[in-house]
Amino acid sequence: VEEKKLNNPDSKNIGYLAIHGIPERRWKEVEKFLKPIQQMRNGRNKEMVEKLNHLIENWGIEKIDFYPDVYAISQAKEGGSITERHLLYALAKKILQKTGKGEGLLSFLQDNLKVDLSEKLTIFLLNQGNIHYIYDLIGVLKSNFLDQIYIQPNDQECISVFDVVKFANDINAIPAYAYLGDVISSPTGDKKAEKFEDNFLDQLIPEIKSLGFKSVTYMPPRNTFAQLQRLQRICRKYDLMEISGVDINSSRQSFHCPIILKPEFSNLVEATWALIAHQKLANHNEKYALFNNCNPLLKGKSLREKIKIYAEMGRKIDANNPGKTIEKLSFSL
Repeated sequence: VEEKKLNNPDSKNIGYLAIHGIPERRWKEVEKFLKPIQQMRNGRNKEMVEKLNHLIENWGIEKIDFYPDVYAISQAKEGGSITERHLLYALAKKILQKTGKGEGLLSFLQDNLKVDLSEKLTIFLLNQGNIHYIYDLIGVLKSNFLDQIYIQPNDQECISVFDVVKFANDINAIPAYAYLGDVISSPTGDKKAEKFEDNFLDQLIPEIKSLGFKSVTYMPPRNTFAQLQRLQRICRKYDLMEISGVDINSSRQSFHCPIILKPEFSNLVEATWALIAHQKLANHNEKYALFNNCNPLLKGKSLREKIKIYAEMGRKIDANNPGKTIEKLSFSL
Protein backbone atom coordinates (compact mmCIF):
# COMPACT_ATOMS: atom_id res chain seq x y z
CA VAL A 1 0.00 0.00 0.00
CA GLU A 2 3.03 2.29 -0.28
CA GLU A 3 2.59 5.48 -2.33
CA LYS A 4 -1.19 5.14 -2.34
CA LYS A 5 -3.89 7.41 -1.06
CA LEU A 6 -5.47 5.66 1.89
CA ASN A 7 -8.30 7.67 3.48
CA ASN A 8 -6.73 11.11 3.18
CA PRO A 9 -7.70 13.19 0.11
CA ASP A 10 -4.70 15.49 0.58
CA SER A 11 -1.78 13.08 0.97
CA LYS A 12 -0.35 9.73 -0.04
CA ASN A 13 1.01 7.41 2.66
CA ILE A 14 -0.82 9.37 5.38
CA GLY A 15 -3.99 7.99 6.91
CA TYR A 16 -6.61 9.06 9.38
CA LEU A 17 -6.64 6.86 12.48
CA ALA A 18 -8.94 6.85 15.48
CA ILE A 19 -8.35 5.72 19.05
CA HIS A 20 -11.61 4.65 20.66
CA GLY A 21 -12.58 3.84 24.22
CA ILE A 22 -9.76 5.64 26.03
CA PRO A 23 -10.09 5.00 29.79
CA GLU A 24 -10.50 8.28 31.64
CA ARG A 25 -7.53 7.45 33.87
CA ARG A 26 -5.34 7.65 30.73
CA TRP A 27 -6.50 11.04 29.44
CA LYS A 28 -3.47 12.92 30.81
CA GLU A 29 -1.16 10.53 28.96
CA VAL A 30 -3.11 11.15 25.77
CA GLU A 31 -2.79 14.92 26.21
CA LYS A 32 0.97 14.54 26.64
CA PHE A 33 1.17 12.28 23.59
CA LEU A 34 -0.76 14.76 21.42
CA LYS A 35 0.88 17.99 22.57
CA PRO A 36 4.00 17.92 20.33
CA ILE A 37 1.86 16.77 17.40
CA GLN A 38 -0.51 19.70 17.89
CA GLN A 39 2.42 22.11 18.14
CA MET A 40 3.77 20.90 14.81
CA ARG A 41 0.29 21.09 13.32
CA ASN A 42 -0.14 24.71 14.38
CA GLY A 43 3.23 25.62 12.92
CA ARG A 44 2.03 24.23 9.59
CA ASN A 45 -1.33 25.99 9.99
CA LYS A 46 0.47 29.33 10.34
CA GLU A 47 2.53 28.61 7.23
CA MET A 48 -0.64 27.84 5.29
CA VAL A 49 -2.20 31.11 6.47
CA GLU A 50 0.88 32.95 5.17
CA LYS A 51 0.59 31.14 1.86
CA LEU A 52 -3.11 31.98 1.72
CA ASN A 53 -2.46 35.66 2.44
CA HIS A 54 -0.05 35.88 -0.51
CA LEU A 55 -2.87 34.69 -2.76
CA ILE A 56 -5.74 36.75 -1.44
CA GLU A 57 -3.89 40.07 -1.45
CA ASN A 58 -4.33 40.02 -5.23
CA TRP A 59 -8.08 39.59 -4.80
CA GLY A 60 -8.59 42.67 -2.68
CA ILE A 61 -9.46 40.63 0.40
CA GLU A 62 -8.39 41.55 3.90
CA LYS A 63 -5.54 39.39 5.19
CA ILE A 64 -6.21 36.61 7.69
CA ASP A 65 -4.67 36.99 11.14
CA PHE A 66 -4.02 33.53 12.60
CA TYR A 67 -4.94 34.19 16.22
CA PRO A 68 -8.14 36.28 16.00
CA ASP A 69 -9.39 34.76 12.74
CA VAL A 70 -8.42 31.09 13.08
CA TYR A 71 -7.25 30.15 16.58
CA ALA A 72 -10.11 32.02 18.27
CA ILE A 73 -12.83 30.13 16.35
CA SER A 74 -11.41 26.73 17.34
CA GLN A 75 -11.37 24.76 20.58
CA ALA A 76 -7.57 24.90 20.75
CA LYS A 77 -7.65 26.43 24.24
CA GLU A 78 -9.44 23.29 25.44
CA GLY A 79 -6.93 21.01 23.74
CA GLY A 80 -8.72 20.70 20.41
CA SER A 81 -7.14 20.72 16.97
CA ILE A 82 -7.06 23.45 14.37
CA THR A 83 -7.74 21.97 10.96
CA GLU A 84 -7.91 23.19 7.38
CA ARG A 85 -11.63 23.75 7.90
CA HIS A 86 -10.86 26.48 10.42
CA LEU A 87 -8.61 28.19 7.88
CA LEU A 88 -11.26 27.89 5.19
CA TYR A 89 -13.96 29.19 7.53
CA ALA A 90 -11.84 32.28 8.13
CA LEU A 91 -11.33 32.64 4.36
CA ALA A 92 -15.05 32.17 3.66
CA LYS A 93 -15.90 34.99 6.07
CA LYS A 94 -13.37 37.32 4.41
CA ILE A 95 -14.70 36.49 0.94
CA LEU A 96 -18.30 37.14 2.00
CA GLN A 97 -17.28 40.44 3.55
CA LYS A 98 -16.07 41.49 0.10
CA THR A 99 -18.65 39.92 -2.20
CA GLY A 100 -21.77 39.39 -0.15
CA LYS A 101 -24.00 36.42 -0.96
CA GLY A 102 -25.37 35.47 -4.36
CA GLU A 103 -24.16 36.50 -7.81
CA GLY A 104 -21.19 38.48 -6.49
CA LEU A 105 -19.82 35.43 -4.70
CA LEU A 106 -20.33 33.15 -7.72
CA SER A 107 -18.50 35.60 -9.97
CA PHE A 108 -15.65 35.81 -7.47
CA LEU A 109 -15.32 32.03 -7.25
CA GLN A 110 -15.31 31.64 -11.02
CA ASP A 111 -12.98 34.56 -11.78
CA ASN A 112 -10.41 34.11 -9.00
CA LEU A 113 -10.59 30.47 -7.92
CA LYS A 114 -11.62 29.10 -11.34
CA VAL A 115 -14.29 27.01 -9.64
CA ASP A 116 -16.82 25.24 -11.84
CA LEU A 117 -19.80 24.86 -9.51
CA SER A 118 -22.32 22.06 -9.80
CA GLU A 119 -25.95 22.96 -10.38
CA LYS A 120 -26.81 21.97 -6.81
CA LEU A 121 -24.12 24.19 -5.26
CA THR A 122 -25.03 27.06 -7.56
CA ILE A 123 -28.60 26.91 -6.27
CA PHE A 124 -27.36 26.78 -2.68
CA LEU A 125 -25.09 29.81 -3.09
CA LEU A 126 -27.64 31.88 -4.99
CA ASN A 127 -30.09 31.43 -2.12
CA GLN A 128 -29.26 34.29 0.23
CA GLY A 129 -31.61 32.87 2.85
CA ASN A 130 -29.70 29.58 2.95
CA ILE A 131 -28.99 28.90 6.64
CA HIS A 132 -26.11 26.58 5.68
CA TYR A 133 -24.49 29.19 3.43
CA ILE A 134 -21.04 29.46 4.96
CA TYR A 135 -20.71 25.67 5.34
CA ASP A 136 -21.66 25.18 1.69
CA LEU A 137 -18.97 27.71 0.80
CA ILE A 138 -16.41 25.91 2.99
CA GLY A 139 -17.23 22.68 1.14
CA VAL A 140 -16.57 24.41 -2.19
CA LEU A 141 -13.26 25.81 -0.94
CA LYS A 142 -12.14 22.48 0.50
CA SER A 143 -12.80 20.49 -2.67
CA ASN A 144 -11.73 23.14 -5.20
CA PHE A 145 -9.17 25.42 -3.57
CA LEU A 146 -7.44 23.82 -0.58
CA ASP A 147 -4.74 22.18 -2.69
CA GLN A 148 -3.44 25.66 -3.64
CA ILE A 149 -2.40 26.42 -0.07
CA TYR A 150 -1.98 22.95 1.40
CA ILE A 151 1.40 22.11 2.91
CA GLN A 152 2.20 18.44 3.43
CA PRO A 153 2.80 17.49 7.09
CA ASN A 154 6.18 16.12 8.13
CA ASP A 155 6.87 12.95 10.10
CA GLN A 156 6.95 14.85 13.39
CA GLU A 157 3.32 15.81 12.95
CA CYS A 158 2.16 12.62 11.24
CA ILE A 159 4.08 10.13 13.32
CA SER A 160 4.60 6.48 12.49
CA VAL A 161 1.56 4.23 12.51
CA PHE A 162 3.60 1.79 14.61
CA ASP A 163 3.94 4.39 17.37
CA VAL A 164 0.26 5.34 17.32
CA VAL A 165 -1.01 1.77 17.43
CA LYS A 166 1.46 0.79 20.15
CA PHE A 167 0.42 3.78 22.26
CA ALA A 168 -3.28 2.98 21.83
CA ASN A 169 -2.79 -0.65 22.81
CA ASP A 170 -0.52 0.27 25.73
CA ILE A 171 -3.25 2.43 27.29
CA ASN A 172 -5.87 -0.28 26.70
CA ALA A 173 -7.74 1.80 24.15
CA ILE A 174 -8.91 0.54 20.75
CA PRO A 175 -6.92 1.65 17.66
CA ALA A 176 -9.16 1.91 14.60
CA TYR A 177 -8.51 2.44 10.92
CA ALA A 178 -11.01 4.94 9.48
CA TYR A 179 -12.33 3.60 6.16
CA LEU A 180 -13.22 6.23 3.56
CA GLY A 181 -13.74 4.23 0.38
CA ASP A 182 -13.95 5.51 -3.18
CA VAL A 183 -15.95 8.73 -3.36
CA ILE A 184 -18.53 9.00 -6.12
CA SER A 185 -20.57 11.88 -4.73
CA SER A 186 -19.71 13.46 -1.39
CA PRO A 187 -22.79 13.90 0.84
CA THR A 188 -21.14 16.89 2.51
CA GLY A 189 -19.90 18.51 -0.70
CA ASP A 190 -16.32 18.68 0.57
CA LYS A 191 -14.72 15.89 -1.46
CA LYS A 192 -14.22 15.42 -5.16
CA ALA A 193 -15.05 12.14 -6.85
CA GLU A 194 -11.88 10.14 -6.29
CA LYS A 195 -10.59 6.62 -5.69
CA PHE A 196 -9.24 5.62 -2.30
CA GLU A 197 -8.90 2.20 -0.64
CA ASP A 198 -11.36 0.07 -2.56
CA ASN A 199 -8.89 -1.07 -5.23
CA PHE A 200 -6.52 -2.50 -2.63
CA LEU A 201 -8.82 -3.20 0.32
CA ASP A 202 -8.01 -6.92 0.26
CA GLN A 203 -4.36 -6.06 0.90
CA LEU A 204 -4.97 -3.15 3.28
CA ILE A 205 -7.16 -4.85 5.89
CA PRO A 206 -4.79 -7.76 6.64
CA GLU A 207 -1.96 -5.22 6.77
CA ILE A 208 -3.67 -3.11 9.44
CA LYS A 209 -4.49 -6.28 11.34
CA SER A 210 -0.80 -7.22 11.36
CA LEU A 211 0.07 -3.71 12.61
CA GLY A 212 -2.04 -4.23 15.73
CA PHE A 213 -5.26 -2.43 14.85
CA LYS A 214 -8.25 -3.85 16.67
CA SER A 215 -11.03 -2.26 14.66
CA VAL A 216 -12.21 -0.47 11.55
CA THR A 217 -14.49 2.54 11.84
CA TYR A 218 -16.69 3.58 8.95
CA MET A 219 -19.53 5.94 8.08
CA PRO A 220 -22.57 4.17 6.58
CA PRO A 221 -24.20 7.34 5.15
CA ARG A 222 -21.06 8.10 3.11
CA ASN A 223 -20.72 4.82 1.23
CA THR A 224 -22.75 2.60 -1.07
CA PHE A 225 -24.33 -0.54 0.31
CA ALA A 226 -22.02 -2.65 -1.88
CA GLN A 227 -18.94 -0.91 -0.43
CA LEU A 228 -20.14 -1.49 3.12
CA GLN A 229 -21.05 -5.14 2.57
CA ARG A 230 -17.60 -5.84 1.15
CA LEU A 231 -15.88 -4.03 4.02
CA GLN A 232 -17.93 -5.96 6.57
CA ARG A 233 -16.99 -9.28 4.98
CA ILE A 234 -13.29 -8.48 5.06
CA CYS A 235 -13.40 -7.15 8.63
CA ARG A 236 -15.08 -10.33 9.82
CA LYS A 237 -12.58 -12.46 7.93
CA TYR A 238 -9.74 -10.79 9.84
CA ASP A 239 -11.54 -10.55 13.19
CA LEU A 240 -11.69 -6.76 13.38
CA MET A 241 -14.31 -4.93 15.41
CA GLU A 242 -16.56 -2.64 13.35
CA ILE A 243 -17.36 0.78 14.81
CA SER A 244 -19.75 3.43 13.53
CA GLY A 245 -17.69 6.56 12.91
CA VAL A 246 -20.06 9.10 11.39
CA ASP A 247 -18.58 12.57 11.66
CA ILE A 248 -20.31 15.91 11.19
CA ASN A 249 -18.62 18.31 8.77
CA SER A 250 -21.56 20.49 7.80
CA SER A 251 -24.76 21.80 9.33
CA ARG A 252 -26.53 20.02 6.48
CA GLN A 253 -25.72 16.72 8.14
CA SER A 254 -28.19 15.39 10.65
CA PHE A 255 -27.19 13.85 13.96
CA HIS A 256 -30.01 11.40 13.29
CA CYS A 257 -28.58 8.44 11.38
CA PRO A 258 -31.43 6.11 10.38
CA ILE A 259 -29.24 3.80 8.30
CA ILE A 260 -27.72 2.49 11.55
CA LEU A 261 -31.14 1.06 12.44
CA LYS A 262 -31.16 -1.24 9.42
CA PRO A 263 -30.64 -4.92 10.28
CA GLU A 264 -27.42 -5.02 8.24
CA PHE A 265 -25.83 -2.56 10.69
CA SER A 266 -27.19 -3.85 13.98
CA ASN A 267 -23.64 -4.90 14.84
CA LEU A 268 -22.66 -1.22 14.97
CA VAL A 269 -25.26 -0.58 17.67
CA GLU A 270 -23.93 -3.56 19.64
CA ALA A 271 -20.38 -2.29 19.20
CA THR A 272 -21.36 1.11 20.60
CA TRP A 273 -22.80 -0.44 23.75
CA ALA A 274 -19.70 -2.62 24.04
CA LEU A 275 -17.48 0.46 23.75
CA ILE A 276 -19.38 2.10 26.61
CA ALA A 277 -18.82 -0.92 28.83
CA HIS A 278 -15.20 -1.20 27.76
CA GLN A 279 -14.41 2.41 28.59
CA LYS A 280 -16.15 2.37 31.96
CA LEU A 281 -14.83 -1.02 33.05
CA ALA A 282 -11.29 -0.32 31.85
CA ASN A 283 -11.31 2.92 33.79
CA HIS A 284 -12.27 0.95 36.91
CA ASN A 285 -9.62 -1.71 36.26
CA GLU A 286 -7.73 -2.05 33.00
CA LYS A 287 -7.76 -5.82 33.12
CA TYR A 288 -11.39 -5.46 32.01
CA ALA A 289 -10.50 -3.66 28.77
CA LEU A 290 -12.24 -5.32 25.83
CA PHE A 291 -9.00 -6.38 24.12
CA ASN A 292 -6.91 -7.04 27.21
CA ASN A 293 -5.64 -10.61 26.89
CA CYS A 294 -5.79 -10.97 30.67
CA ASN A 295 -9.49 -10.08 30.87
CA PRO A 296 -11.00 -12.88 33.01
CA LEU A 297 -14.50 -12.22 31.65
CA LEU A 298 -13.59 -12.79 28.04
CA LYS A 299 -10.95 -15.50 28.13
CA GLY A 300 -11.42 -17.95 25.28
CA LYS A 301 -14.25 -15.95 23.75
CA SER A 302 -14.50 -15.02 20.08
CA LEU A 303 -14.62 -11.35 19.12
CA ARG A 304 -18.33 -11.63 18.42
CA GLU A 305 -18.91 -13.15 21.86
CA LYS A 306 -16.80 -10.48 23.55
CA ILE A 307 -18.80 -7.70 21.93
CA LYS A 308 -22.10 -9.36 22.85
CA ILE A 309 -21.08 -9.74 26.51
CA TYR A 310 -19.89 -6.16 26.77
CA ALA A 311 -22.90 -4.78 24.89
CA GLU A 312 -25.14 -6.37 27.51
CA MET A 313 -23.06 -4.77 30.25
CA GLY A 314 -23.13 -1.42 28.48
CA ARG A 315 -26.92 -1.45 28.44
CA LYS A 316 -26.99 -1.99 32.20
CA ILE A 317 -24.98 1.13 32.95
CA ASP A 318 -27.09 3.93 34.40
CA ALA A 319 -26.31 7.04 32.34
CA ASN A 320 -27.24 9.23 35.31
CA ASN A 321 -24.98 7.40 37.73
CA PRO A 322 -22.44 5.32 35.81
CA GLY A 323 -20.02 5.08 38.72
CA LYS A 324 -22.53 3.33 40.94
CA THR A 325 -23.45 0.90 38.18
CA ILE A 326 -19.80 0.06 37.57
CA GLU A 327 -19.36 -0.66 41.27
CA LYS A 328 -22.27 -3.10 41.10
CA LEU A 329 -20.95 -4.72 37.94
CA SER A 330 -17.46 -4.94 39.40
CA PHE A 331 -18.79 -6.50 42.59
CA SER A 332 -20.56 -9.16 40.55
CA LEU A 333 -17.36 -9.79 38.58
